[in-house]
Amino acid sequence: MMKPLQIGNLTVQKPIIQGGMGVAISLSGLASAVANQGGIGVISAAAIGMTEPDYKKNFRKANQNALRKHLRIARENTNGVIGVNLMVALNDYDELLEVSIKEGADVVIMGAGLPLKLPEFVLNQGFENIHTKFIPKVSSPKAAKLIFQYWASKFNHVPDAIVVEGPKAGGHLGFKKQELENSKTNLKDLVSETVKVAETFGEMFNKSIPVIAAGGIYTGMDMYEIMKYGASGVKMGTRFVTTYECDADIAFKMKYIESKEEDITLIDSPVGLPGRVINGDFVEKIARGETKPFKCPWKCLKSCNFKEAPYCISEVLHNSANGKFEEGFAFAGTNAYKATRIQTVKQVFDDIELGYKVKEYDMQPVRIAIQNRAFAV
Repeated sequence: MMKPLQIGNLTVQKPIIQGGMGVAISLSGLASAVANQGGIGVISAAAIGMTEPDYKKNFRKANQNALRKHLRIARENTNGVIGVNLMVALNDYDELLEVSIKEGADVVIMGAGLPLKLPEFVLNQGFENIHTKFIPKVSSPKAAKLIFQYWASKFNHVPDAIVVEGPKAGGHLGFKKQELENSKTNLKDLVSETVKVAETFGEMFNKSIPVIAAGGIYTGMDMYEIMKYGASGVKMGTRFVTTYECDADIAFKMKYIESKEEDITLIDSPVGLPGRVINGDFVEKIARGETKPFKCPWKCLKSCNFKEAPYCISEVLHNSANGKFEEGFAFAGTNAYKATRIQTVKQVFDDIELGYKVKEYDMQPVRIAIQNRAFAV
């Protein structure tokens, strides 16, 4: 049976973290539904202010207001575990981290860059006085070790958990495009090596640091398999898109349901990272070198050269979240094509748990044979 995920003094009954998907794909609706099923529901803070009607007047303020609003709505709708997905690459990363902590987010997942520096707000308050758990997201054991080493030397503290995301994930990816196209890297190896890193620093600080696996995990059977390599939980984004509670427009969900395996493709994002998307007219326009001129209300990502970018990635993603695919595309993991229908979040959890149990029971004869052999010897 699935064991609860323990992150410090935080107990998560089902070791399933819903991936934070932006722009405006995973907000309070999806996050609270996942939390109500015993997992961790995650609100994506990426350009979340675009859900506010006046965001162009003060994008930075709109982001803070929208994140605060969705955290409060989620809290009104669940007593479960709620988190925030924060991109380190955001220009207002520090402010959004502060909002998350002040609003009592249970966890903050810190990806799209190495969270080496921490804002003065955190350092002045002290880790022991902060309810929120810090969970960096990395794409390699090397990156995990670097973060742990830096935090240990600078803060005398290490993260509470770590997410390691493999090359089959959707959205912006922490791998070079060549690595993704000809990758020999697999999630099993990434997890097992990251577990060793976490155990080393856990011993140093007398704490258990769970490793959470992400990227390409779609079924309960997938979950069971990856947890054999030391993962204490999994993060799943793509699987939760095609739910009634997902905050995206129905057209976004239908893109997944109507897609075929060959439709899942890679693009070069204007922020300098490869991205995995579902192919469509807008993606083909990009491939032909067509551009979509735009005025940038503010530089939301540190790495974005908006003066030369062929299109605004935030605007394009917001368009798709609202079903406007003539000017947008859907980020998606490699398994997006496996979606065949819209489900409730509860049904997704039931499916995952059933698949996990089936895989576990399949292994029972093997365990019994091993035990019988041991007794015979």
